[in-house]
Amino acid sequence: MMKVQSSKFKVQNYLFILLFTVYGCGYSIHGKASLPFDSIQLGKIENKTVEPKLQDMLYKALTEEFLKQGVVVSPGAGHKLNCILYQFDLRVLSEKADIATEYEVIISGNFTLVDPAGNIREFKKTGSPFIISFSAPPGPLNQLIALKELASERAMKDMAMEIVAVFMYR
Repeated sequence: MMKVQSSKFKVQNYLFILLFTVYGCGYSIHGKASLPFDSIQLGKIENKTVEPKLQDMLYKALTEEFLKQGVVVSPGAGHKLNCILYQFDLRVLSEKADIATEYEVIISGNFTLVDPAGNIREFKKTGSPFIISFSAPPGPLNQLIALKELASERAMKDMAMEIVAVFMYR
């Protein structure tokens, strides 16, 4: 009898510790009913940088992130998200014998959310919250370009994750 009570006590303690850890650190669980909207329209994504295809990468990343959060992307939705991408920088982080060996991708944009009543929420200078870097392999230039493309996609996914969280949960 003592063993049953002891293991039940341990389970209750573990449950308490788990709940305290999740809710005590600022994390919260949001259900679909608590979302501010259940569908969104992705409006104009304007690329004012010299890097091609960024608008396509961002459109795809935003669509995937909204769907992960339970929000339908629809052209007839009441809420509309617009974006202007204005910064794309490829910065050299390190070099060896005057040859760049590691790069950082920096992408920023201004986002605007318009609700059905016409109210506008703006978020300026939003980018990836993480440092996105890659190492340049010795060899042909096409390998470097392919790595830059992958790093750009990763930066777009991180930016989409950040902007969806801002609009949905703050």
